[in-house]
Amino acid sequence: MNKRWFQIMTALIMIFLLILLISATNFIFDPIFKYIGAIAIPLIGAGVLFYITKPLMHQLEKYKVHRVLSIFIVFLLLIVVGFLIVTYIAPIAQKQFSNLIDNIPKMVEGTQELIAYWQANQNLIPDEVNATINDITSNLQMYIESLMSFLFGFLGQLIGFVFAIVLIPFFLFFMLKDGDKFVPFLTQIFNKKKASNIRALMGKVDDTLASYIQGQLTVSICIGVLLFIGYLIIKLDYALTLALFGMIMCVIPFLGPFLAVIPAIIVGFFQDPMMAVWVAVVMIVAQQIEGNLISPNIMGRALKLHPLTVITLVLAAGSIAGFLGMLFAVPFYAIVKTIIVHFYHTFQDSKDNEEDALI
Repeated sequence: MNKRWFQIMTALIMIFLLILLISATNFIFDPIFKYIGAIAIPLIGAGVLFYITKPLMHQLEKYKVHRVLSIFIVFLLLIVVGFLIVTYIAPIAQKQFSNLIDNIPKMVEGTQELIAYWQANQNLIPDEVNATINDITSNLQMYIESLMSFLFGFLGQLIGFVFAIVLIPFFLFFMLKDGDKFVPFLTQIFNKKKASNIRALMGKVDDTLASYIQGQLTVSICIGVLLFIGYLIIKLDYALTLALFGMIMCVIPFLGPFLAVIPAIIVGFFQDPMMAVWVAVVMIVAQQIEGNLISPNIMGRALKLHPLTVITLVLAAGSIAGFLGMLFAVPFYAIVKTIIVHFYHTFQDSKDNEEDALI
């Protein structure tokens, strides 16, 4: 027992010393970090598409289709999907988004009138609360403009990523073509036993990423479709744009559906106060269908993460790294958990083998 604690403490000390060494020699690692940052976008984008399209490529290979030809079929399907989105979905969403932006001043004016009417008919509101409400009301237009400038700034940065996005097809092609060669290349310098252990670990990490990416994207698309159908049924304005926003937000685990419904409730309230209630009903129905039918059958319990763990991770990562932190916190944690559990089981197995040998 003492030996094990000594080994653990030694390992922790070595890790802290390594972190201290890296921080002290930052000038050496700075170019490496810049290089990683430069390829991060195409690498992540290609990685997501890799896990989406890999099952299709393997299915084609089962029918004796050559791998390169399978990859070209996959690329052709991606091009067709992209063409359909640009041709039929993007113009409608862009028009609805432009109309929504044009109606924001009217929404602000309506909010100010509603608050003024409410204040005029309330006698029990403390002066401090009235002062706060007046301050918010008078600066509401400024807050909205700041939010929109943030959104447009985000879109500007998104456009700046176009050059990096152009590299995604090249990364994806070589991932699909040579992805199976990565693990053998990585394990060739190890002996047979360690190589087998590393192959098992990489297989578990691969399964974890595949379960998360394929499952979360499928769930998000299903929720987006359900929201769009529900918004059309209740005749909500800007139904497609709000459903697309909901689909994107649902990529964030657990908290995504709550963030997705906020703009729809606001728009529904200004369209008709009762419409906001119907929007909430649509979201609840979509969540119930997703939680009881879609997620259990698509994602199952492969990640084995407690909901409280997911909430904590998403909130903490969001406060540290914003939207990207919320997006990548859960898969990163799932990978780290998979690695730790694997090495723990390896340690336990080696310990049991030692005890058997002594017996």
